[in-house]
Amino acid sequence: MGEYTSEPVVSVRCARHIYQDRTEVDICGLDFEIFARERVAVLGPNGCGKTTLLKHVLGMLEPVEGEVSVFGVNPAHDFGRLVGRIGVVLQNVDEQILGPTVFDDVAFTPRNLGTPREEVDRRVRDVLAALKIEKLARKIVHYVSGGEKKLVALAGALVTRPELLILDEPLEWLDPMARERVVSYLRKINEERGTTLIFATHEVAAARELATRAYLMKAGGELGAAGRVPALLARADLAEYNLVGQRE
Repeated sequence: MGEYTSEPVVSVRCARHIYQDRTEVDICGLDFEIFARERVAVLGPNGCGKTTLLKHVLGMLEPVEGEVSVFGVNPAHDFGRLVGRIGVVLQNVDEQILGPTVFDDVAFTPRNLGTPREEVDRRVRDVLAALKIEKLARKIVHYVSGGEKKLVALAGALVTRPELLILDEPLEWLDPMARERVVSYLRKINEERGTTLIFATHEVAAARELATRAYLMKAGGELGAAGRVPALLARADLAEYNLVGQRE
């Protein structure tokens, strides 16, 4: 990582986690380091440990061995210091939907951070318009489609204008037009606001569309390779990662 002169925004070094069923995930092989303004994909087959990695970055899991740092703090111990700086979309978006209507759900975090009402309303309207889901504003959020829920969750992650976005399969369930809008908007906020982006995906196409750099993850959490996209995805040994669309 010699090309970077600043400290990483996110750092994970050989984090080992043991689930209650005794399944072990060792996120090791390479140090996982993300620097400001990057767009980084964690690319690997379903079940390899991508979500486990993201949950460690979010402080939802704490490793039994290894180190995790986000903006210089341990997220499992000090996540309160990160609130407002991080936006997140989980793979199962139903786990993070809290508001009765789409508007209320997207407004939930800034309201709870004490943002003035007029500013909250403006930001919610702006992000719904940017994702072209303003027509959903007054709908009951649990009754919209799976793809629409994904967009609502993304709007909720974006409304606080976070420095770091952490997304688990962000393009899953989206139709082609919605997918194009999301990719375009995420690239825009990265380029214009400097938002750092980390996302997990099993699709080579998603990494090509959205990432500037990628880590390849094998079963069990091993980070087997990392590099710039598309050079990394042209590797002759890519087949061992069993990715969707790897022959593109």
